[in-house]
Amino acid sequence: MPTSESSAELPDAEGVFTAVCAHTHLFPGSRCQVLALPDPAGFAAAPAPVGLLLRFSDDVEAEAELLVSPDSGAVLVVSAHTTRAGTRIGEHSWLVRSLSATGDAVEMLVGSRADR
Repeated sequence: MPTSESSAELPDAEGVFTAVCAHTHLFPGSRCQVLALPDPAGFAAAPAPVGLLLRFSDDVEAEAELLVSPDSGAVLVVSAHTTRAGTRIGEHSWLVRSLSATGDAVEMLVGSRADR
C-alpha cells in the first residue's frame, strides 16, 4: 500500500520507521535506507532492535523487524508479502551485512538469508 512521501519520513505512533528499498525484493547485496531515526550515526555504530516498514521500489510495503544480538549481529525479519507483479514472498530472515550513517538516514546492506 503506497504512502505519501511526507509520511515516509516520520515513524508511526508505535515507533516503526520506514526503510526505502532500492528493488522490488531483498537479495544479498540489496540496500535499504532507514529514515527518520533520531541519531543515525549512533544507531549505525550501536544498532538496537527496531520495527520497520519496508517500502520496495514497486511501492509494496512489508512489515519487518531488525533484531540485534551480540553473538550473531543484526538480523532483518521480513513478513510475508506479495510484489506488485503478484509474486508471493514468504516470511524470511536476512543477515545484515552492515549499517552505515548516510546523512540523516541509515543505509542497511543486506547479507545472506539467515533462515536457510
